[in-house]
Amino acid sequence: MRTENQSSVSEFLLLGLPIRPEQQGMYYALFLGMYLTTVLGNLLIILLIRLDSRLHTPMYFFLSHLALTDISFSSVTVPKMLVNMQTSHKSIPFAGCISQMYFFIFFTDLDSFLITSMAYDRYVAICHPLHYTTIMREELCTLLVAVSWILSCASSLSHTLLLSRLMRRDNQSSVSEFLLLGLPIRPEQQGMYYALFLGMYLTTVLGNLLIILLIRLDSRLHTPMYFFLSHLALTDISFSSVTVPKMLISMQTQDQSIPYAGCIAQMYFFIFFTDLDNFLLTSMAYDRYVAICHPLHYAIIMRKELCTLLVAVSWILSCASALSHTLLLARLSFCDGNTIPHFFCDLAALLKLSCSDTSLNELVIFTLGVAVVTLPLMCILISYGRIGATILKVPSSKGIFKALSTCGSHLSVVSLYYGTIIGVYFFPSSGTYSNKDIVASIMYTVVTPLLNPFIYSLRNRDMKRAVEKLLNKATALSQ
Repeated sequence: MRTENQSSVSEFLLLGLPIRPEQQGMYYALFLGMYLTTVLGNLLIILLIRLDSRLHTPMYFFLSHLALTDISFSSVTVPKMLVNMQTSHKSIPFAGCISQMYFFIFFTDLDSFLITSMAYDRYVAICHPLHYTTIMREELCTLLVAVSWILSCASSLSHTLLLSRLMRRDNQSSVSEFLLLGLPIRPEQQGMYYALFLGMYLTTVLGNLLIILLIRLDSRLHTPMYFFLSHLALTDISFSSVTVPKMLISMQTQDQSIPYAGCIAQMYFFIFFTDLDNFLLTSMAYDRYVAICHPLHYAIIMRKELCTLLVAVSWILSCASALSHTLLLARLSFCDGNTIPHFFCDLAALLKLSCSDTSLNELVIFTLGVAVVTLPLMCILISYGRIGATILKVPSSKGIFKALSTCGSHLSVVSLYYGTIIGVYFFPSSGTYSNKDIVASIMYTVVTPLLNPFIYSLRNRDMKRAVEKLLNKATALSQ
């Protein structure tokens, strides 16, 4: 454990540009004009690319993302600089400074990756023109952009966590690692549970990868519902991978320690994928509502642009929520206690270990909990309420069967997922974590991602046909 006797500042002062006071007005007008031109110019590029079908090519696909990144990149620093020049108020709060640094690094890295992707696109176009459409297909372009976002997020998060740790308010000793007590099982049962959870994890990964593969290969599954399902499957793989591998390693090696940075990173991604699950399930509920309540307008409403926007907004809101909790937690001090009675770094457990004031953290947990859990759940319930009302208007066995076949899988997943979350976080056990809390946590971190592939494959005729088609192709190739 390291010892720090310094206090930490709650805000910083930005000295701004080295310009004389009488020049402030001129430079303010200059930079305001440059910023507005940047925003409006790049928005115009995005609008033109979206409206003109001739620009729906890989090069302009990357260019639209680069334009969006440039708008965001400028918006990270310039508005604050303009406000300071106008008001002479140069202070910036600790959280604001760390957030500004996070997004500055994020969009800097994203710019670099997107420019690299555009360079590769130009290389293929000039050096391999006959194979351009084959190589630069839509899937590869989307993958390059997604990887760019993920790598940029990982890079900026690493810098932010390390800097936040240095700048934390510490006049007590601070722990450098935590101990995860893991599951409440006896030593002689370790082998059995290790094999059980390893099998469940591998089934989760392979089952959800199979869903993604089927959706990519079968053109009949290229619909909004399966577009959201493929993202949900990817999220379930990532969600399980945040906690289960560490739990399995601890069970096998008996090493229960996890570094401070590793614990904070695990908590970040746990919150991120939990929130992303909520938003994706809400998007799927809206898709089912439109399909049943507005079937004639389904193709117009649930167009590709809206589906992409819903997924993008889900990622952005999840990132913002997880980052808020992470930055606030990184400021807290942890004294002598470093034992977490859980199998992963849960936010609530970490707050109980802190010897700092956690009132702001608890307020943010309540506020964001309403935004990312309660509101999505209410939207899902409203969607299914409207679906039920639509079915009851024309009661027929055929209509009810069609609605159940359309919504049954999603409703099963929603019930299983939210049921366990409500059990853990809305009706928690008093005091420290009990076996009930840990079992409920296992349900939504391990069991729910495991059951999702089975629910969607066994209750869905389209998925069954896709599996049969894939098996027939594999049989034909083997013969």
